[in-house]
Amino acid sequence: MKKKNSTVQLRKASLYNKYLKDPKIRKIYLTFRKKLFKRINNESFCIGVSGGPDSLALAFLCKVFAKEYNSNFTALIVDHKLRKESGIEAKQVRKILTRNKIKNRILTWNGKIPNKNIQFNARKIRYSLFLKVCKKLNVENLVLAHQEGDLIENFFIRLFRGSGLKGLSSLNEKRKSSNKGISLIRPLINVGKNELVYISKKIFQFYLIDPSNFKENFLRTRIRKYLNNFKSDGLDINKVKLTLNNLQIANEAIDFYKEKSIKKYTRHLKNSSYLVRCSMFNFESEEVIFRTIGDIITKVSNNYYPPRGKNLQSLITKIQSKNFKKSTLGGCIIEKSHNILILRKEFDS
Repeated sequence: MKKKNSTVQLRKASLYNKYLKDPKIRKIYLTFRKKLFKRINNESFCIGVSGGPDSLALAFLCKVFAKEYNSNFTALIVDHKLRKESGIEAKQVRKILTRNKIKNRILTWNGKIPNKNIQFNARKIRYSLFLKVCKKLNVENLVLAHQEGDLIENFFIRLFRGSGLKGLSSLNEKRKSSNKGISLIRPLINVGKNELVYISKKIFQFYLIDPSNFKENFLRTRIRKYLNNFKSDGLDINKVKLTLNNLQIANEAIDFYKEKSIKKYTRHLKNSSYLVRCSMFNFESEEVIFRTIGDIITKVSNNYYPPRGKNLQSLITKIQSKNFKKSTLGGCIIEKSHNILILRKEFDS
């Protein structure tokens, strides 16, 4: 036992001497290690890498973590083909990761290229490819590089769009995807952008800059600009984070009752369809009904994102009317027969 412990200590000492000489990087790593170890221990996992400073810093931190705990991970790079440079950039990122002995693969999108809602659809493409590969590799954890700035920006974007509790608190440290059973882990969610830029410059001397970050036709860019103005007027980011934490606690409480509702009122059939007893509409709260139906549609359609809130609410209103027979939403067919809802995929492959 002593020999094993001494081997571990030697490995850690060697690791720290090689990668963590810089006290600033070591401090970030120790916080990161605690967050990630709590979530995955030494299991295999995947990470998303765009080539930006946040995701490259994540790749480095995961490399150190994997060496310390003898775990294994794969960096996933997406070529979404939304810009003509995306293929070249993906190869650049692969070259940097390979040079640093980080296992990686490029995921290329071969579907239809969206020409509207670019950022939303790019996100859909990314997660679709990520989750598909995680499933193929039998990996249950996908680690993402969202940092403190993303957390704050996401909150204000959702606020501008009139999101409910779930939307406002959607970017949290760990979330289970509804349809694939993959856990999305964000161990850098409380780390500042400047700290991650520091790591990328120090370790890789390289990172990509997304040109969309400067285009004011994107809401996120405008929000970032507003936030800089708010900060100069006294906006306290720590108080915003406290509000977000309170929202997440409330959100988890509602999700607890949603899961109870799914167990009580729904039945999963072998062909990936679901049955839902309509008595749910008489005994559960509006929010629990809203989340239950949204979750089932997401599971049946195999989409990463649930339907838009206003569309889902409109469907629930229709279902509760006396004359409702059939409707479609988010790639799912919803039919009513003898106080039972039948939900099945709209387009079976």
